[in-house]
Amino acid sequence: MIKAENLSFSYSGSPPYILSEINLEIVDGEYVSVVGENGCGKSTLMKLILRFLKPTHGSIETYSKRIGYVPQKSDSDNSGFPITVYEMLNSYRRLLKIKDKSIVGKSLRQVGLSDYSESLMGNLSGGQAQKALIARALMGSPDLLILDEPSAGVDLESQTEIYALLKKLNTENGITIVSVEHNLDAAVSNSTSIYHLAGGHGHICTPQQYAEEYLSSKGKGDSLA
Repeated sequence: MIKAENLSFSYSGSPPYILSEINLEIVDGEYVSVVGENGCGKSTLMKLILRFLKPTHGSIETYSKRIGYVPQKSDSDNSGFPITVYEMLNSYRRLLKIKDKSIVGKSLRQVGLSDYSESLMGNLSGGQAQKALIARALMGSPDLLILDEPSAGVDLESQTEIYALLKKLNTENGITIVSVEHNLDAAVSNSTSIYHLAGGHGHICTPQQYAEEYLSSKGKGDSLA
């Protein structure tokens, strides 16, 4: 699904590199959490996967024609702009040139927001707004779903619901998931693999290996980001 070989990147095009000599392979059906300290290059790696950026050296290939993207939630997401959940999704349907209008209702059902289709986006809770963004990403029937910190600014109950949804999309719908994570519990509980970035370099490991390594060196109360 995704393959990076000797990938290096800097915004200036010259050293020092944010990412250096990255080698990573993600196969179909995996759920990979990308973790590391703030500024280590997690979001930059996502932008390279999405082809928003080009490598400075090396290569990265994404073998998917249908990619869904859920960006990092910001305070402006719940602005006072008067648009309903249905209108937001229907506008995106038109952008994708999907003729079947029923795709809007289907996407809302997938994320459990059928009862909120006429609610204003600005009136949604953090968790509901995040589910709406996931519904938008699902409208193109993606085989790869990329998320940037899906639990940021979301209450604990909604976090549980969101990760249960992502796990279901992965295990039952076969969608490959790559998620930038600051939530250690979610990364360990839901992922099939964890990709740990530090100092511009990365290594892949199992959730159990990462939990043992991280907890032994940092302590249970620490955050990923």
